[in-house]
Amino acid sequence: MRNYWNLKLSKLWSPYSTPDYANHRLKILPLLVAGCSMFWWTGAYAQLSKPEPERAESQYIFPIRPGTPASLSGTMGELRSTHFHTGLDIRTNNEIGWPVVAAQSGYISRGGVSSAGYGNVLYVKHPDGNTTVYGHLDKFSDAVGNYILKERYRRKTSNIDLYFREGQFPVKKGDTIAFAGNSGSSGGPHLHFDIRNPSNLALNPMSYGFNEIRDNTPPVATKIAFKTLDINSRINDRFGRFEFYLQRSGSDYLLSQPILAHGTIGFELLAHDIVDNARFKCGVNHIEVYADSLLIFKQHIQQLNLTQARGIYTVMDFKKLSNEGTRFYRLYQEDGNNLHFYGSSPGNGKLKVNPTKQTNIKIVMKDFHGNTSTVRFRLKPSEPISELVTLESLKTDLTWDIEDNTLVLSSKPCDPESGSPIIYAQGKTTELKPAYFNNTRDVYLIDLRKQQPDSITLCEKVVVPGFKALVPSGVEYKYYSDRIDIRFPDKALYDTLYMIARYEIKNDSLEFFSIGPQAAFSRGIVATLKPLQSYTNPKATAVYRVRGRSYSYEGGEWAQGKITFYPRETGDFTILTDTIPPAISRIYVNNQAARFRISDNLSGIAGYEANINGKWLLLNYDAKTGIIVTERLNPKEPLKGDFSLTVTDQAGNKKTYTQKIP
Repeated sequence: MRNYWNLKLSKLWSPYSTPDYANHRLKILPLLVAGCSMFWWTGAYAQLSKPEPERAESQYIFPIRPGTPASLSGTMGELRSTHFHTGLDIRTNNEIGWPVVAAQSGYISRGGVSSAGYGNVLYVKHPDGNTTVYGHLDKFSDAVGNYILKERYRRKTSNIDLYFREGQFPVKKGDTIAFAGNSGSSGGPHLHFDIRNPSNLALNPMSYGFNEIRDNTPPVATKIAFKTLDINSRINDRFGRFEFYLQRSGSDYLLSQPILAHGTIGFELLAHDIVDNARFKCGVNHIEVYADSLLIFKQHIQQLNLTQARGIYTVMDFKKLSNEGTRFYRLYQEDGNNLHFYGSSPGNGKLKVNPTKQTNIKIVMKDFHGNTSTVRFRLKPSEPISELVTLESLKTDLTWDIEDNTLVLSSKPCDPESGSPIIYAQGKTTELKPAYFNNTRDVYLIDLRKQQPDSITLCEKVVVPGFKALVPSGVEYKYYSDRIDIRFPDKALYDTLYMIARYEIKNDSLEFFSIGPQAAFSRGIVATLKPLQSYTNPKATAVYRVRGRSYSYEGGEWAQGKITFYPRETGDFTILTDTIPPAISRIYVNNQAARFRISDNLSGIAGYEANINGKWLLLNYDAKTGIIVTERLNPKEPLKGDFSLTVTDQAGNKKTYTQKIP
């Protein structure tokens, strides 16, 4: 057996080792791999110092260069912007073409091609019921690759998702099934590798004993955030969310000064793990929180339910993620968090501060290999006070924001002659007093569970938050108004939404429809916009999300002068008409292939089609680069004759390029 594997592996070290890949060139791409942020590291690539012990037949082997130290750019459970990462991202030295081998015997059960997501992907079903997933591939091995190519031509489609019967494409452990690439949503050459059980739960590949992965470095913590969890709580005498940089001391991360705290608070941690032979920040799957040596919270990400991908928004602060792109681990469970990471946690992590003595907090971070680091700080009890000398002055006269169930309103001190601040809600008036203040700033806190103000009069100014409804989570809810109707499906919300809805026409005549405050939904809501302006070209007119000075296509369906779309986040939306067709830039066209760069100014690329002498011609599209290239069914048959490429955008505008290939 050992001699067999030595021979087998020696043939896999080179991307030129198999006949079907002899002419495939390595392509050097920028040093960026999807999933993790880069930090500086230099090192040499080396063989294992000792021969790897023979593996039992039931074990899985590493899918890239088994027996050689691996470099990872992503780990299972890592926080991504829209989902949890479900496997390993295995780097390929920024090269395309490394052989990908079957981690275990079985059969290829599924294969697909897409311009996004996993790109070129294979799924292998194994006798133990598990399925391994191999994503972002460049090419497939001959048998399955030729079948997929023929099916794409037969169905005349570039993107395809095929399921195969058992025995159609059998594989043995160690067989080369594909070659690693950069297809789909990958940010650089690598292999995405998943292991999924029969219930389609993603398992941690680290638990399969891959010696190729070396990790001798404990997780790293950068910042700690504290958040008040009810209107009466305080952090350093204030209400809200506050971040502090941590100081490193060996494997400990510290705050040198105690934090003044009162009431019920929660912690958030900005942290990452580091594996050997890599320069990327990866996820921390195991975190424990202790208060005075008593365990109060435990998070252990070892399996992921693929149907709960958007549950990641209950693990991170969505507002922080949206505004700054920062991914803090939330070390307490919100009410809408139904993820199964907390089975051994004694509580939800929300800490009621001891009002009589200092509390010592320890946060323990562990990676899969047992490397451990800690975060330590002290909470000093402090009763709320009204006058804060250190309260910063405001740059504007008045600001307001929503923090969970609380409306936070800040203003410069009012002239006593202007009268007391007044809340107007449902025909009733209530005098408003500051929760805390100094001579430059007043801070008011309003409990939205008790009232949602129609308006607030403050310092002769009027604040109109725009609250339209209190939308409960867990039930279907419908809202109707003159300009916008919204239906929240059952279980679309993670928590109660104090919904804000506004309509206005901007100076450039754009109609703006706003839904707030900032929140993500577990599934799309149904929003119907009722514009005042008329749109004469509804086929080319759609809803767009406003992102600063740019717009992203949301789509929509017109009916009776209204347009309905399905957002998965709150935000600002407008209606735009796209009449400009896509752009096609020729890179080269010859007898072997045609290659172009395509783009669109507004709505984005929706489709593309190429023909040679009237016959359909397959196109491979890389959405992240805009590159599109032809692929022939018969490589021996040259491209010759009348060639055409038509590209269509989301608004239905078309652009066609034609050329006669001699």
